[in-house]
Amino acid sequence: MTALVRYQAALLIRSQRWLPPVLLYGVIMAIGISSGQPLLDSLAFAAAGMLPVAAWLVRVCVTNEPPAARACAAAAAGPGRVHLSSVLTALLAAGALGAAGVAVVAVISDAHTADRRHVVPLGPAVTAGLLAVLVSALLGLAVGALTNPPVLRRAGWAIPVSGLSALLVLVIGGSPANAAVSGLVSGSQTGTVGLPLLPLCLAAVAAAAATAVACALGSRR
Repeated sequence: MTALVRYQAALLIRSQRWLPPVLLYGVIMAIGISSGQPLLDSLAFAAAGMLPVAAWLVRVCVTNEPPAARACAAAAAGPGRVHLSSVLTALLAAGALGAAGVAVVAVISDAHTADRRHVVPLGPAVTAGLLAVLVSALLGLAVGALTNPPVLRRAGWAIPVSGLSALLVLVIGGSPANAAVSGLVSGSQTGTVGLPLLPLCLAAVAAAAATAVACALGSRR
């Protein structure tokens, strides 16, 4: 699997198809985050913006190879393993991008509550932000896995369904992403930093289940 992930990562880097989702995340960060804003609010925005970007990165990775190259890789390693390596590559790319975003937020933001009355501990806040970003990345992976090939093959359906699904997963009540982001926003009001461990576990289960479904369909088609 390590060799397959390296192969998919090399394809991703050389294709430069990673550039649009990375630019999207940069635009989201530039619009919603500025120097001196409360740290936890900015981390919440960075985490929320990761979900659609992660879903887009999944689409990039699972559609990156020409059909002939994909068929050769599937014949050598199995279609399920090849698809899994594509999804894992997207998750790694989203995680790296999200970590960079959290680092930027930590440098430029004000480590105080929204009312500026209480200091927010930087270490726990950054940890909570990283976990919230990971929650969004995992749920974006789940959305991308279920709204792209081999589940939805036509781009005319896959792209709008993926975008709408990412938005719904982010805003709907009870969603792990919504809970993680809301926890950061609430912490910015009270000064209490809580780690989104339960949302992280639920997001990991959702991502694993969605990936398993996609890989199983990929093996049959």
